[in-house]
Amino acid sequence: MENLLWTPWIRGFEAFLLLERSLSANTIEAYTRDVGKLAEYLSLHGRRIGPSEVQGEDLGTFLFWLNELGLSAPSQARLLSALKTFYKYLLLEGGIKDDPTALLEGPRLQRSIPSVLSYDDIQAMLATIDLSTPHGLRNRAILEMLYACGLRVSELCDLRLSNLFLDVEFLRVIGKGNKERIVPIGADAIKHLNFYLEGVRNHLPEIKKGHENYVFLNRRGARLSRVMVFLIVKEAAEKAGIEQIVSPHTFRHSFATHLLEGGADLKAIQDMLGHESILTTEIYTHLDTDYLRDTIMRYHPRNRRG
Repeated sequence: MENLLWTPWIRGFEAFLLLERSLSANTIEAYTRDVGKLAEYLSLHGRRIGPSEVQGEDLGTFLFWLNELGLSAPSQARLLSALKTFYKYLLLEGGIKDDPTALLEGPRLQRSIPSVLSYDDIQAMLATIDLSTPHGLRNRAILEMLYACGLRVSELCDLRLSNLFLDVEFLRVIGKGNKERIVPIGADAIKHLNFYLEGVRNHLPEIKKGHENYVFLNRRGARLSRVMVFLIVKEAAEKAGIEQIVSPHTFRHSFATHLLEGGADLKAIQDMLGHESILTTEIYTHLDTDYLRDTIMRYHPRNRRG
């Protein structure tokens, strides 16, 4: 039976997440489902109230109940994040005057240490690529871009020709939530990207309609898939004799770690990774592009070593 006290607000929340926050469909589904769990819990325990009547005590007992049921700490943390976002939405819409989630704290999470490759491991993987073949030229460019720019695999696959500014050594990257950022690119990555563009991509017999602007294409002239990039990375790691699990994200972690180890500023690294603090509309006026370029040229191993 539909909960008339909650359903209109949850539907509005869903639209808010899509239109205002630009979250993915999976995240929106998870957040709305988590808010629905709170409504179900209150109903099951005789609290037939709407979202505006919920108190901090109600939320505390709800979280305690979930913990007793054995819900994992990461799942509890995500659920609390969903509830906090929901009540921020209610504040914006005038549905409540005070936020009952304001004093709630989530479970402490043990953050896993991301897998990182050494510089020598990166070099070994790059050396496995056969540059005498079209696929080899493309795959070398892919690995160079992942490491030189710290791109997410989705950002690499979505990279457009119109977002390459190689003459000034920058890319425009569209990250999570359609947020734009600019990322410096070093000389080695530019060299291998040009080898691919001029020697392979520009000579493809046919490019699929709608895919003309994508940088990385498969042999059929279509945008390269995430799965294919994973396979390219996996094959290079196996050929290099690397025993740890290596994914495209390992290159991103390695990019950040190597810059940090070299003495790069955390804020510059955060800007280049495109974490949530980056403001899309102010990226070009507030980022010191010369400083970012100097940072990557000074500290990135591919620019420091021959």
